[in-house]
Amino acid sequence: MAKVRAARRGEAAALTALVMRSKAYWGYDAGFLASCAPELAVREGELALRRIAVAENGPGSLLGVASLEVLEGEPGGAPEGEVARLGLLFVEPSAIGRGVGRLLYRDVLGRAAALGVRRLLIDSDPHAVGFYRAMGAVASAGAPPGLVRFETAPAVLAGWARAWTGGTPAVHLGNVAEFNAQFADASVGGEPRAAHDYACLAAFYSPCPAALVLPRAVPPGWVRLVGRQLGWGPGVEVLDGLAERDPGLSEAVLARPELARRVTGRGLPLVPWGRTEPYGRLAGLPWRPRDLRYESKSAAHALFARILAGGGHPGIALPAQWRAAHRWAAVRTVRARARAGLGTVLKSEHGVGGSGTRVVTPARIRAAGGARAALRGLPRGPLLVEEYVPGPSRGPRDLTYDGFVDGEGRPHEVGAAVMEVVDGAYRGATVGPGVVPAALEGPLLAFGAAVGRELAASGYRGWFDVDFVVDATGRPAPTETNLRLTGPSVAFMVAARLDVLRGAGHLVRIVDRVELGARLPEGQVELLCADLVEACAGSGAVFVPAIVTGAFDPAPWIGVLLAARDGGTLDAAEALVRAGALAVGSGFEGFSGAVDGSDAADRARARPGRRPAGQSSKSKGERGLRSR
Repeated sequence: MAKVRAARRGEAAALTALVMRSKAYWGYDAGFLASCAPELAVREGELALRRIAVAENGPGSLLGVASLEVLEGEPGGAPEGEVARLGLLFVEPSAIGRGVGRLLYRDVLGRAAALGVRRLLIDSDPHAVGFYRAMGAVASAGAPPGLVRFETAPAVLAGWARAWTGGTPAVHLGNVAEFNAQFADASVGGEPRAAHDYACLAAFYSPCPAALVLPRAVPPGWVRLVGRQLGWGPGVEVLDGLAERDPGLSEAVLARPELARRVTGRGLPLVPWGRTEPYGRLAGLPWRPRDLRYESKSAAHALFARILAGGGHPGIALPAQWRAAHRWAAVRTVRARARAGLGTVLKSEHGVGGSGTRVVTPARIRAAGGARAALRGLPRGPLLVEEYVPGPSRGPRDLTYDGFVDGEGRPHEVGAAVMEVVDGAYRGATVGPGVVPAALEGPLLAFGAAVGRELAASGYRGWFDVDFVVDATGRPAPTETNLRLTGPSVAFMVAARLDVLRGAGHLVRIVDRVELGARLPEGQVELLCADLVEACAGSGAVFVPAIVTGAFDPAPWIGVLLAARDGGTLDAAEALVRAGALAVGSGFEGFSGAVDGSDAADRARARPGRRPAGQSSKSKGERGLRSR
């Protein structure tokens, strides 16, 4: 495993020779190399001034070199120190494809962010263009002749992300089914399989985990690939297959005292999907069921009404809501509203991702043959009857606010996102700068912060969100709270991590369900994911497989995370991923053959109960790596 350190006195000659070997890799003739030599030389007296770092292997052999060169301020432009240059980034030819370039690039970005650098300029050899694009750098103007300029904005980890886990790695507990099971609501469902699939999202409960505790067994290659994409170290531990058919993950851990000590005894934060009584016993935290009362949709509605009654949120509209004691009472109300030309939303008290929610319009009632037929399949009751809010003619319709209350009772704002919701059912979300229009973002953030203060005062501690629809006049209308992690929260975590690794400004989209054209064995799922990583990287997008165990279900699917610098690239990446997933089983040969079959087979056979998740050693994008 390569590591990065500062260059040492006496290494200048060896580093110069490495740089020239690396430059010569592309077949440049002797005359051209001689002309480059003075500029590419590493001089002994410049090692500290140019902030030169090297990558070396365990025995101490040099594998690569990079420099971070802070520039003087420009007259009328950026102050001194805010602009820097990646002066060198060269890899020993024998080390190409082993992650060395990625390691050095991320080290430079991290050091630049720590120095307060706002713009990092990169003048790339034409052969390295693919690498820098895959690393998230953005094409720019002003390169010297024969080179291609990129730039990026170094970033430190967002303040909210540092506060979430205290700036340290955390142990992630995928107790999705356990959280759902504590609500006695038929819409949530008692079968844990689907919830155990969503427990894969435990990989993203914080920007950088120390360990994943999962109910179902997961492919080891998936964890390695995710770790490579998100820059995890090699020590992420995976404890999986603990509750394949039972919802009680915390109980399964508690039943194994040695495992419980391993999970809780390392002095790291323990982050669950949501709080439960067994989780409280595992974490040694007090358990008060009333702290989760605003997971109830009627209690959340009452909370929203109290906040709005106090004034101060004129940009927020609250839909009217009534309680129906049973399904037939709901039918009567829906029928009466339909006769008046009004739509209605039917909700159960609790539900996940839109389960137990149905939008009923007059047209749908007519198509179903009456209100009773339109409501068939909903829980018997009680039900919540809510006015349907017609949406705007253009712009986003479904929004969410994410935040959390820390252990000291302080609310923290994470941000706002746009969700994809179809007939009341959640399908995914997009987070990032500019995703939510400014006219909506201001009122939404202010109201979400008010909800956070009320939750903190009620005793709740943990993550929460507030979901909204936008009405025809452009006002956000709050519809429910979720006192747990969610898909959008995962997207925020990944965006925070990618901003550190690749520079600020990422848009991240979570797509909950991407249909596969056929069921695949484990090794083939890993191959598909590796191919999609390479295909997306070619356009500067990032592909991260988020939910892989669904690929083994009778109707196979996967959940994915996608990241890009702009919405167009993000949309194109989603289209590419959906097409590639559907083509599985119909002659689809893969995008790039990024991982050879023997490697995938070896990884598919290896499934120890406890294992480290190391980074992959293959990187086709890096094979084009040559800086100037």
